[in-house]
Amino acid sequence: MSRTVLHSFENFDHDRCVDVFRREDGSFGFESFRRDPEGGGRWFAIGNFGEETFEDREAAVLSARRRVSWFDELT
Repeated sequence: MSRTVLHSFENFDHDRCVDVFRREDGSFGFESFRRDPEGGGRWFAIGNFGEETFEDREAAVLSARRRVSWFDELT
């Protein structure tokens, strides 16, 4: 299923991010990523949150704030 990223939040070191997205079916979700210098600048999913579904963007962001330690401090 295709996903459209609505917002990508990066930490201050630019090596972690949380993407909040909407799926084709209208549900929302989020995923946590990291980027390592030896990874050539590519982002790697690390949270295993991407399959969870939420009714709206706000619910996805709230869950990310609760479950991704650095994200609550950022937003």
